[in-house]
Amino acid sequence: MSMDVRQIYKKNTLCIMLLDFGIAVLSFYLAYYLRFDGTIQEQYLIGFSKLWFVYGLLKLIYFSLLSVYRRIWKYATINDNFYIFSGVTAAVISLVAAGYFLQVMVPRSVYIITFILDFILSVGIRLIPKIRLENGYHSSKMKSAKDLLIIGAGDAGVLVLKEILKQEIPAYNPIGFIDDDASKKRTKILGLPVLGTRKELLSVIKAKGIQAVLIAMPSASGQVVREIVEVCSKVHIPVRTLPKVYDIINGSISIDLIREVKLEDLLGRDAIKLDLKDIEGLLKEKRLLVTGAGGSIGSEICRQVCRYQPQELVLLGHDENPIFEIELELKHYYPYLKIYSIIADVKDYDRIMQVFSRFKPQVVLHAAAHKHVPLMETSPGEAFKNNVIGTKNLAVVADKCGVEAFLFISTDKAVNPTSVMGATKRIAEIIIQDINEKSRTRYAAVRFGNVLGSRGSVIPIFQEQIKQGGPLTVTHPDMERYFMTIPEAVQLVLQAASMANGGEIFLLDMGQPVKIIEMARDFIRLSGKEPEVEIPIKITGMRPGEKLIEELLTSEEGTTVTRHERIFVAHKQNINITALTTLLNEVSLKNYPHEREEVFAVLNSLENRAERKKCVS
Repeated sequence: MSMDVRQIYKKNTLCIMLLDFGIAVLSFYLAYYLRFDGTIQEQYLIGFSKLWFVYGLLKLIYFSLLSVYRRIWKYATINDNFYIFSGVTAAVISLVAAGYFLQVMVPRSVYIITFILDFILSVGIRLIPKIRLENGYHSSKMKSAKDLLIIGAGDAGVLVLKEILKQEIPAYNPIGFIDDDASKKRTKILGLPVLGTRKELLSVIKAKGIQAVLIAMPSASGQVVREIVEVCSKVHIPVRTLPKVYDIINGSISIDLIREVKLEDLLGRDAIKLDLKDIEGLLKEKRLLVTGAGGSIGSEICRQVCRYQPQELVLLGHDENPIFEIELELKHYYPYLKIYSIIADVKDYDRIMQVFSRFKPQVVLHAAAHKHVPLMETSPGEAFKNNVIGTKNLAVVADKCGVEAFLFISTDKAVNPTSVMGATKRIAEIIIQDINEKSRTRYAAVRFGNVLGSRGSVIPIFQEQIKQGGPLTVTHPDMERYFMTIPEAVQLVLQAASMANGGEIFLLDMGQPVKIIEMARDFIRLSGKEPEVEIPIKITGMRPGEKLIEELLTSEEGTTVTRHERIFVAHKQNINITALTTLLNEVSLKNYPHEREEVFAVLNSLENRAERKKCVS
């Protein structure tokens, strides 16, 4: 604190102390005045003249001891008023004692009236700055602020209003609330009126000249958020929101948390309940290795595992820039952790063995993969090498080096695959399950759908197309996909990993599938434009290897529930062991499928022969 600030603070405190002293003396005098109906008898007036200074001094002493003068009263709560109550109570009780010892005659009713008046006036003067704050008296500072309508007059709405009103130069000027509870209409909260329900949103925006809307409902469903965005997009009003309730730590909301509505808000998925003890048991004080650590999923895995205080974390990737960036980020937020960056190719068996021998990981999270469906259709050999041979290398080395747990990140495209990428992922799942039966290492796979915002996914593509003014390209009007946010997917991946006994293929509850064309329309609305009016949508036709609708299970698999409501286990299918043994023995970087048909032939040899054998028996 600088000298100028200290001087101002001392000056303000002195002024308030003098005011408190004056209130104490005035209350004491008024108590006599009221007690004697305006005519104070001389023998009683002598008591006032002997004790007024004592009472004022006692009050200042008790207020100082209770730190009343260290509180910022424009942000005061009911609990702060308790300290004033205690200070005045102690001062009056001490005044009674002083009167007794000094043998001064003071009527008992004077003490009671003095207490009531002093408490009311002491609280009253401190309410003035609070009332000014909560009624938004920012004078000229409000001129540049946008008139804001808050949707949600609950706890979150009140908290965010208080935060806005605390700002010295606010970005928003709160006008009122919208709430679905019709009984709140025409009531006031912190001086702001509840102007109506969501059904009246458009008319309120027009009537009040609203310039921005804030959704202060952290648990709002995706459908509710979508409806609000659609209404606001009609009048080109920007919509802001708060994080989901499970992202708000300790229920505290700051102005920095207000952000634009994102596409994931429209999904409206419920918060994930994690068994943190299980995950902690898997990761805490363990040596971890994450492959594909620079990718969308891999980097998020690294962020989340760091929260569980591993002994050390090895970031393994083939592309140096993303690995460097995630290392830099993690070391900034977790400077006490041992973090090592390793550039290596999962297809290089000798290099992988070298890395595992050096770091001796106990848990391996395998996220490295070629994942772009159309691209892998034109490079099937590369998909096979990376997704199959790379996974085989890691799994074999994990067994030889005594890894405790190995988790493979798979995909819904591995179910009845129509793409090379899906086929290679399905072959990798089969290899993982087979090695699990021969090893002490616990191997498992997690299968889930698309993640919002991952590299090369639909969201970054839509963002770029919006910047260019459109059109947004959709391959088919009926195409549907399952979607999760990246953090949500990784949370469930870690939960599944902590539950693995070995050999499972875990399925994540992806919710309801979403039509890509509807996502495109939502995305246009979020950008403040009208879909197919200001920004067109173009149907381009399905690309090689794509399905209209993705599946999470084959018709033969079925599922078993787990103790987590969002995670299931696929029933294991019979596999042609002879074909699998041949594959594991013969496939290598010198001998692998180069063509699309060859990749599917390998998969068919593993699955179809097993079906024929099952039918014959």
